[in-house]
Amino acid sequence: MRRLTIFVIVLIVVIAGSALWWKNGISSSDPSNQTPKIFVVAKGEGVREIANKLKKEGLIRDPIVFFLLTKKMGIDKEIQAGDFRLNPSMNLYQIVENLRHGTLDIWVTIPEGLRADEIAGMFKTSLPNYKPEWRNILVVNEGYLFPDTYLFPKDADINAIVDILKNNFNNKYATLGTLKTNLSQEEIVIIASLIERETRHDEDRPLVGSVIKNRLELGMKLDIDATIQYALGYQEGEKRWWKKLLTEEDKLLNSPYNTYKVAGLPPGPISNPGLASLKAAINPANTSYLYYITDKNGINRYAEDIKVHNENIRKYGL
Repeated sequence: MRRLTIFVIVLIVVIAGSALWWKNGISSSDPSNQTPKIFVVAKGEGVREIANKLKKEGLIRDPIVFFLLTKKMGIDKEIQAGDFRLNPSMNLYQIVENLRHGTLDIWVTIPEGLRADEIAGMFKTSLPNYKPEWRNILVVNEGYLFPDTYLFPKDADINAIVDILKNNFNNKYATLGTLKTNLSQEEIVIIASLIERETRHDEDRPLVGSVIKNRLELGMKLDIDATIQYALGYQEGEKRWWKKLLTEEDKLLNSPYNTYKVAGLPPGPISNPGLASLKAAINPANTSYLYYITDKNGINRYAEDIKVHNENIRKYGL
C-alpha cells in the first residue's frame, strides 16, 4: 500500500511538472515586448533548426515544446521558407500559425533553361500578387531572367521582380571576362540560350558552343531543334512548352526562329541561360565539330562531317 501511495505521488508530481513545463513552453517569451522582429526561415531548414533559431532570437521559451507542438498539430512540414514578422509577446500557437501562413517573402527557384512563359507559370502558382500581364513583360526580357533561387516580397509587382532578376544577371555577367570575345552581349545571351536547351551535361556546353561557332563562321544554318520548339510554343496535347518530337513538317515552319530555314542566330534568346552556358558561349571548345545528336541517354555525339553524323544517327537509333 505504501509503495502504491509513493507511486501515485510521483506520478502526480511528474504530470504536474510536465503540465507546468508545457504551459511555460507555449507561453510568450516576453508578454510586454511587442517589438517586431524579422525572422528568416531558410529554404530546406528543418523544424529542429527553426526551433533553435527561434529560441536564440528570444521568440520562444523552449525549442523542444515548439518541436513537439508542430508534430502534434501535424504541421511540421507546412512551415514555409521566407521572412516572417514575429514578436516576443506572441505565444507559441501564434508563432506557429504565422510560420504556416504569414510569410512576408516567398522563395522561388528558377531552373536553368526555362523560357519566360514557363517562369510566368511558376510565378502564377507561387506569388499571390501575380497578374496575367506579367507574362508579356517577362517575355520582353527573355534571356536576362537569371536562373537562381530568389526571395521575393509577397506583394512585389512585376517591375520589381524583373529588376531583381536582371540585376542578378548583370552581376553574374560582369564576372565572365567578355573581353575575350568579339560577340556582343545580345549574341552571347542568344548563343548561351541555345546551349542551355541543347545540353544536359556541363561537359557538353563548350562542345555545343564550338559547333555553333563553327557553323556561324562557315555560314551554315544552325539546324537547332530547340529554336523550332521555341517558335512552336505551348503544346496543348503534351501539356508542355517544348514539343518532344519534331516532325519534318515542323522543320518547314515559317519563323525567324527556325534555324533549319534561316541562317545565323535567331532574333532573340530562346531560354534563360545559367552561368555555365554563358561561359560556354564566350569560351567554346576548340574543335572542328559541325554536327551533334543527343542519344536516348542524353549523351551528345559529335561529328566533323555529315558521313560520321549519319553513322551516329544509325548507331544510336535516332
